[in-house]
Amino acid sequence: MTESYKWYKKLKKPSWAPPSWLFAPVWTVLYIIIAVSFGAVFFKASIHELPRLIVIPFVLNLAFNFLFTPIQFGLRDNVFVAIDIVLALATLVWCMTAIYSYMPWVALINIPYLLWVLFATVLQITITIKNW
Repeated sequence: MTESYKWYKKLKKPSWAPPSWLFAPVWTVLYIIIAVSFGAVFFKASIHELPRLIVIPFVLNLAFNFLFTPIQFGLRDNVFVAIDIVLALATLVWCMTAIYSYMPWVALINIPYLLWVLFATVLQITITIKNW
């Protein structure tokens, strides 16, 4: 067991926190959704069928999404990771609203991602407060 996993396991969590085994299957499905939908946005922007600026929230969302694990388990900083996940949520909402008028299916297919990130944001803020 890694030190980071031991550290995370010792954190005070709410009773409604999901079991750790649930994260891998959920993220597998979400990463497929992200790859297909974000990939379509990047492709359409690259062939000038979408304004290039529309990719900004998508790039930012990917950055905040991918930074979560290194912050959580590398830095072990609950406050910083709570800020990161709020930014991931905000950029996801920005993505969905920015793309809806061009490619509504991209916004709609990301609803499960939005719901998970919303849940994860509440969970992380709760963990951060409980371990202050």
